[in-house]
Amino acid sequence: MNIYDEANKFAKALREDEDVVKFRELTLKVNEDKETQEILQGFREIQIEAYTQVTEKGEVSEETKKKMEDFGKVIDENDFVNEYLQAESKFSILIEDIMKLINEAIGVDIIGPGA
Repeated sequence: MNIYDEANKFAKALREDEDVVKFRELTLKVNEDKETQEILQGFREIQIEAYTQVTEKGEVSEETKKKMEDFGKVIDENDFVNEYLQAESKFSILIEDIMKLINEAIGVDIIGPGA
């Protein structure tokens, strides 16, 4: 067994995976849509803000909670953004699972603690 041959088979399977195809197609559409990019950027900034507050203070401020609620409404009203975020989530889970398998196969922690 040549590991590169197996890696190429895996790459082909990944390239053709339904969730990967959908994520790729939606990402290409996002890259062409400035409004969607701005919505996603704002959403990510609020996620980072909330995460930072939780790690530093143990809780999310009321102001940040309100921002999150407001962005949640924007996302709920935008079918495309909603679809993209769902596809992104599925893709992230897939990649995380694959990295765990690689980590286990190597036998040392290459991902980091808690993964």
